Amino acid sequence: MDLDDAYANAPYIPNGESYPAKWEAEADAFRKSQALTGRARLGLMYGHGTREVLDLFMPEGTPKGLVVFVHGGYWMKFDRSYWSHLAAGAQANGWAVAMPSYDLCPRVRIGDITRQIANAVTVAAREIDGPVRLSGHSAGGHLVARMCAPGVLPDDIAARLAKVQPISPVSDLRPLMQLTMNSDLRVDEAEAQAESPIFQPKPTAPVTVWVGGDERPVFLDQARWLAEAWGCGHQVVTGRNHFDVIEALANPNSDMTRDLLG
Repeated sequence: MDLDDAYANAPYIPNGESYPAKWEAEADAFRKSQALTGRARLGLMYGHGTREVLDLFMPEGTPKGLVVFVHGGYWMKFDRSYWSHLAAGAQANGWAVAMPSYDLCPRVRIGDITRQIANAVTVAAREIDGPVRLSGHSAGGHLVARMCAPGVLPDDIAARLAKVQPISPVSDLRPLMQLTMNSDLRVDEAEAQAESPIFQPKPTAPVTVWVGGDERPVFLDQARWLAEAWGCGHQVVTGRNHFDVIEALANPNSDMTRDLLG
């Protein structure tokens, strides 16, 4: 198997190259609408780096709790500004939604990004009372799964985890060592073992792994491996691919949003 091809998504999605511009436009329109209502708190620092920043979208009234969405891009692409519109579903149901950026490989290692996201979740959770629910896509699915590992989050924040929703996650990092992109990711055997969610203990928080039914076989495998390792929920969405499976988060009444919010 050509693993570089196996882990390539855009070439196998109709008009795959058009999605980033679409995401960026929808996210920008959402942020502008939120700014008009005064419910957007943009550019909150959770660390000292220029990318250690999150946006927080507030609901009407007192939040029921906090949702954190962590974006994907193979730990090498994008920032929070592409995904703001995905806050709409949870926000409409009364939840505050945080969307962090993070440093990218090769400037940092994947383990460094895990620590940054733990800081982002912690800072946001100390702004918003109540339960904490995490959703993340692709590399972001890996990162929210890592938040379940003992000692990654402070004990008081970990105790508030009410749901974790990895979407199309990379749950076993060992195959990445064979990819050309590993020249930037720099995953070695030690990091693959330390950073692969499949090697973590089964979480105490409820988890449902989601994946599009039309995704590349390796992503169907990665999702299944995590669900099997953790004995958790596993939803395969018919007719959805790696890029459009997350669109359901913008819908307040979608199955994915209902699963996230319990």
